Amino acid sequence: MKTIIFKAIPFEKELVTLALESGVDAVLAEADKAEAVRALGRVTVLTEAQLPTFALGSKADEEAATEALVAAQKSGGMISLAKGWEIIPVENILAQASGLALECESLDRAVLAAGILERGADAVVVLPEAAAELKAIVAELKLSQGTIDLQRAVVKEIAPAGLGHRVCVDTISMLKRGQGMLVGNSSAFTFLVHAETESNPYVAARPFRVNAGAVHAYAVLPGDKTCYLEELSAGREVLIVGADGKTSLSTVGRVKVEVRPMLKITAEVTAPDGCKVAGQVFLQNAETIRVTGADGRPISVVSLKPGDEILCRTDVAGRHFGMRICEDIKEG
Repeated sequence: MKTIIFKAIPFEKELVTLALESGVDAVLAEADKAEAVRALGRVTVLTEAQLPTFALGSKADEEAATEALVAAQKSGGMISLAKGWEIIPVENILAQASGLALECESLDRAVLAAGILERGADAVVVLPEAAAELKAIVAELKLSQGTIDLQRAVVKEIAPAGLGHRVCVDTISMLKRGQGMLVGNSSAFTFLVHAETESNPYVAARPFRVNAGAVHAYAVLPGDKTCYLEELSAGREVLIVGADGKTSLSTVGRVKVEVRPMLKITAEVTAPDGCKVAGQVFLQNAETIRVTGADGRPISVVSLKPGDEILCRTDVAGRHFGMRICEDIKEG
């Protein structure tokens, strides 16, 4: 996740307010305007002395910037490269030190800055001329987690499973139709459990909530990690996944664990080599709990039937404290 800094030079109250509302990590301001920025919200304020800016016009400029960055790195500091930087000099600098920030005047330049040498700059300094795209820049660099491959799975069985402790994950985000969390009995086979975006005559929609499943189930997290649903708590980040495979971050606001009647749902994916791979998930037996159809629409577990196609993700099993490992393991 990249650090996003808004350059409030010259100081304009409206732009600083927009930056704070957009969720930037810091504001770069003139030293005599630092208190004016702090008066608008709780945010890190940097001055030009703390984040010096270097223009790259020659090889000598690149060498000077590299020397300054190496020196700043020793004390945990950073330097910034001025608008107009080019990729090759940036690659040369990134290969030698960390703590590099790049000024960006648009969403496209910010995305480019975040991906150079695959790891990208450590920070993006958004210039005032990019204020109209600031919210999009923050969403892309801080919330977007890329795209994952989902597969069509055929439902094979829906069976009562008695009472169990199920976990409602209430996020601090408003989720949309097609979005949910990947949850399953095995880290190698997870189901796209749909958020409660749909209303019915008896219950209002709760689009911030994913009624995610039984306490023992795996949930896919950001950073290619997993955890048990029971381990989730307020403040932890979770991975939100869309039917199109696009992923983003959200933060858990509350977790509710309650005893409810459960269903065991079994589904099967046909691998490219023709082999069948099966997986299970335990979900609450209630109309408001939904999986995600192959077309992206939410399907209630009450109306789900064998033969329906739903979205799942298959992976290689093997996790230790949520981190991927290589070992001989079978989960079912």
